Amino acid sequence: MSVVKSSLPEQDRKTVGDALQGALVDLVDLSLVAKQVHWTVVGPRFRSVHLQLDEVVASARTHMDTVAERASALGIAPDGRAETVAKTSGIDPVGGGWNKDADVVRIMVEALGAVIGRMRERIRATDEPDPVTQDILIELTADLEKHHWMFQAENA
Repeated sequence: MSVVKSSLPEQDRKTVGDALQGALVDLVDLSLVAKQVHWTVVGPRFRSVHLQLDEVVASARTHMDTVAERASALGIAPDGRAETVAKTSGIDPVGGGWNKDADVVRIMVEALGAVIGRMRERIRATDEPDPVTQDILIELTADLEKHHWMFQAENA
């Protein structure tokens, strides 16, 4: 059931819906991974990495809201439930316990790199069916790429 009607043809709506749902899951999980390692980071670079992780969480949360609201505007019910994120995320899980600062940086470089790769696929997929969604994905990918660069520079 959808009470919101989209102006997109059904096939385009499906393509865009899949892209938005995948982006939402990636952003929710990215925020959870970043917050988990934020709480457990230790080491000489604790403070700088700790603060940098908060920036990633804030960005992911802002973008996840934008993505979910775009889906809703197109009559697609976004699904950010824990069960859905756990089943469909493409980010490697983080182990429990304390994490050395260098390991946290590596975790974030890998997680951001994986998410960015999938976002770029979604950018390509939404080019024709919905340039508005594509624009949202381009903007959030640029932001994630900035975080990716900054974490890579931590271990240069």
